[in-house]
Amino acid sequence: ATSLIRVSSMCLNLRKMDQVLDLHQEDFDVTVEPGVTPKGLNSYLRDTGLWFPVDPGADASLCGMAATSASGTNAVRYGTMRGNVLNLEVVLADGTVLHTAGKGRRPRKTSAGYNLTNLFVGSEGTLGIITKATLRLFGIPESMVSAVCSFPSVQSAVDSTVQILQAGVPIARIEFLDDVMINACNRFNNLSYAVTPTLFLEFHGSSKSMEEQVSITEEITWDNGGSDFAWSEDEETRGRLWKARHDAWYAALALRPGCKAYSTDVCVPISRLPQIIVETKEDLIRNNITGPIAGHVGDGNFHCLIVLDPNDPDEVQRVHSFTERLARRALAMDGTCTGEHGIGLGKRALLREEVGLLAIEVMQGLKATLDPKNLMNPGKVL
Repeated sequence: ATSLIRVSSMCLNLRKMDQVLDLHQEDFDVTVEPGVTPKGLNSYLRDTGLWFPVDPGADASLCGMAATSASGTNAVRYGTMRGNVLNLEVVLADGTVLHTAGKGRRPRKTSAGYNLTNLFVGSEGTLGIITKATLRLFGIPESMVSAVCSFPSVQSAVDSTVQILQAGVPIARIEFLDDVMINACNRFNNLSYAVTPTLFLEFHGSSKSMEEQVSITEEITWDNGGSDFAWSEDEETRGRLWKARHDAWYAALALRPGCKAYSTDVCVPISRLPQIIVETKEDLIRNNITGPIAGHVGDGNFHCLIVLDPNDPDEVQRVHSFTERLARRALAMDGTCTGEHGIGLGKRALLREEVGLLAIEVMQGLKATLDPKNLMNPGKVL
């Protein structure tokens, strides 16, 4: 006798679930459906004096950002999705609906039971489908000022980052771009920044607090050989500056037309940033890999935007070996193999190295309890 085994899969598109459901302006929180994006939410909030600051660059869906524990340029001051989700509505594998903090609950903090909300934040679709998210909002700052500062070396730029944070400056954004990335951004966006390691910075606050933030930061950058700041105060100019940063992926691709891009995303304690970025830069040069570096260095996270020819087996192997070395370099410095992009399929072995076998077994137990038939994103993460 023979039997026919039918394997099928299903893809859910929640884009049309795009409503802002419940805004509590006085409590600084809002509930949204999966299709709402940060740009759409902030447009909805524009007359309230509030905004949602988590900014991954791409205008992703907010519930997708929760599922991947997204981060971005503002994380150094406002945190990642993990710290800004108060409650989730999740449809489990058997069709039941779970409210991770209790139906309708939206306190700013809680000590009630296990933290189910953060279990689903970053779960990458393997435990359930997020159908609503209650998010923390923030007041729009009185003033926002951006600045660009170039440095003679990678070491001096990243040293400045560490010292600014150690000085307690409540900086909103601090982004690092190496000389290769700056050159790519200049060419792609028709800019004229010095082709040297560079910091993009942004300050938020009252006029008085901004003066102090800027004064301390300028002193630190000068001590490290940084240039005078190129200031951007009006919204349009600041928008162009951060568009250049958000276009880094496309700028990198334009360095080698017809090639493909692959992004890494390790994260280390900030005191180890200078060492890992310098070593990574040396590794890229030594192995003849095109990999401009850009990163949210304010929280220890950076990316190599590697551009490669997928039809060149030797280059593909060199890039694969480099990414393995980079991840293990981060792990050796008490960091993580993924600060933003998640585990997916490619980093499952690295996850085992990072958290250990016992933690993996606990995760597998949670997966088996919530999704015993392995229906939700099978094969991912574990």
